[in-house]
Amino acid sequence: MDPDDLHPDRPAERLVREAGGTMPEEPGGSVRAAVANAMVGMKKQFYGRGPEAAKAWILDDYVFVALEGGLTRNEETLLADGKVDVVRSYRLAFQETMTEVVTQAVAEITGRRVLTYHSQIVFDPTRTFEVFVLEPQDG
Repeated sequence: MDPDDLHPDRPAERLVREAGGTMPEEPGGSVRAAVANAMVGMKKQFYGRGPEAAKAWILDDYVFVALEGGLTRNEETLLADGKVDVVRSYRLAFQETMTEVVTQAVAEITGRRVLTYHSQIVFDPTRTFEVFVLEPQDG
């Protein structure tokens, strides 16, 4: 699916639903869970496979999301052949492509503009970290 297929004004709901989650304003919903689910939904929808677990934290103007696992079979094959840099480079390049989608989703869920975004992946164990810096709230 093309990232442009997401509704340009509300990518969050579609990504959260992809992960089986609820939006913050719905019964049982929370901002932290919706952010984590949006990242899971993005991986599922655009990578074809989502992580096994995800958790989000919001601290002041920062949003941190940690995702566990979720490598595709071809990535696992490359890692088994020692090509860690190839997998990391591909993942980071893909996250750059997805920047607009994920920053819009986080902005929609938190109600705050995202100033910047960074993604990183580590292996053994596989973890992906998504970091968002939000515009400061008015005092």
